[in-house]
Amino acid sequence: MTEQRATRLIAIRHGETDWNVGARIQGHTDIALNDKGRWQAAQLAQALADEPLDAVYASDLGRAFDTALAFAEPKGLPVVADSGLRERQFGCFEGLSFDEIEQRWPDEARRWRRREPGFGPEGGETLEQFYGRIVQTVQRLALRHAGQSIALVSHGGVLDCLYRAATRLALDAPRTWQVGNASINRLLHTEGGLTLVGWSDTGHLDGVAQPLA
Repeated sequence: MTEQRATRLIAIRHGETDWNVGARIQGHTDIALNDKGRWQAAQLAQALADEPLDAVYASDLGRAFDTALAFAEPKGLPVVADSGLRERQFGCFEGLSFDEIEQRWPDEARRWRRREPGFGPEGGETLEQFYGRIVQTVQRLALRHAGQSIALVSHGGVLDCLYRAATRLALDAPRTWQVGNASINRLLHTEGGLTLVGWSDTGHLDGVAQPLA
């Protein structure tokens, strides 16, 4: 792929859910957007109104798919569901808070906190497996749209993987960057892989009055 055939990627995390608020692990559990999350999706749609897009892909989990619909439908674009964009499968951790996980499985919680690449909760993916799935999925979609601009709506863990792939950071390096709900993150895909263009744009959510519930 030449530089002229680079794919421009807009990576977006889904809007807020009640489990985000309660710090519960969602993983593959299909949790809907809450009122704030739907508001965030509407603000996102305004922010991307003039953004030229050739395709919109989303995780098939409702919180991501519905976030994508908010800005794709006004553009007349279909949202293509891709299970490869799902959050990490957290197995027995799903539905629990961080504190509950530490209380039930202190050793496993420590390994998770240390970001051990080969660790995965019972019934879940290891960090290495998850990272490999995400990079492969994004590469597949980027190559399908060489020279175009596409949006990918997914999850916090997915964005973390993309940031690491673009900046060549190790899987066990501590996270020092934001992966906020409904944030806009820009990357470029070329034959050399992913490159970071802009990260964690939440200007469309800042300084805007949120309707009362």
